[in-house]
Amino acid sequence: MTGRLAIVTGASRGIGRAITRRLAADGIAVAAVARTLRPGDGPLDMSGSLEETVRLVGEDGGLARAFAADLGDPDLDRAALVAEVEAAFGRRVGILVNNAAVAPQPAASFLDISREVFQTSIETNVWNAWDLVRAIVPSMRAAGSGSIVTISSRLAGPRVGPPYAAHPLGGSVLYGSVKAALDRLSTGMAMELAPDRIAVNALSPDRGVATENAARTVPGWPSEPEETMAEAVLALCDGDPAVLTGRVAYSLSLLRELDRPVRTLDGRSLVPGWQPADIDPAALLPEHLVFNPAPPAGR
Repeated sequence: MTGRLAIVTGASRGIGRAITRRLAADGIAVAAVARTLRPGDGPLDMSGSLEETVRLVGEDGGLARAFAADLGDPDLDRAALVAEVEAAFGRRVGILVNNAAVAPQPAASFLDISREVFQTSIETNVWNAWDLVRAIVPSMRAAGSGSIVTISSRLAGPRVGPPYAAHPLGGSVLYGSVKAALDRLSTGMAMELAPDRIAVNALSPDRGVATENAARTVPGWPSEPEETMAEAVLALCDGDPAVLTGRVAYSLSLLRELDRPVRTLDGRSLVPGWQPADIDPAALLPEHLVFNPAPPAGR
């Protein structure tokens, strides 16, 4: 078989599902990876499954297959997972989207976070991305190019103060820290892999993405649709790896910069109100400026 093959982690719901659908709609075969294979397998308060994602991709006319794996398991053999994916599709992986993450705990102070929760967050958010890249680079080098996109967050930015503006997610100390680590990891990997024409980028939403989990965590939060994040990921995967690499990018800002039309997840039509010309530059400020627009002089 020929054509591009992507691995998307955390693909059973939310942003991961949206990215899987959009890549597949563009003709990319997708290995959808997550813990939840069937409906009801996941946490009781979380809907979505890999089987549902694969079904939606099929209805869109694309190709995806489900690969159930606990990406937070320290004993997971990620090289074996990549080999399984490549054998199933009969081609090398050319795209990796690191989306799997431990969700933020909005009510938790860092003082209340246990060592176990800390280690699980590092394993799932940081080591998993690191180890998957190591497992996939040989295939990308053999193919002569590749694209790696890691989903980050505006919470990676600093909390600016004093005074500190109220924030519904508090200091987000653990979640923001692991996302900041992913930003730095991505730019360093981009430098080392540039000679191989392997692009590495981190991508965050400019606003909270309107997923079911986000709406439940922070009701009424200013948001952007799943389509903008999915389109921004595809834009990074479509870019020249010699040029569009080493970015800590933001979805709406990137779409405006590239003048990239935003299509529905099935790729069949444009998303009204979210085309590059529709995006208000005033809404694209980094989060710490949005919530504290006037830091003290000298900071």
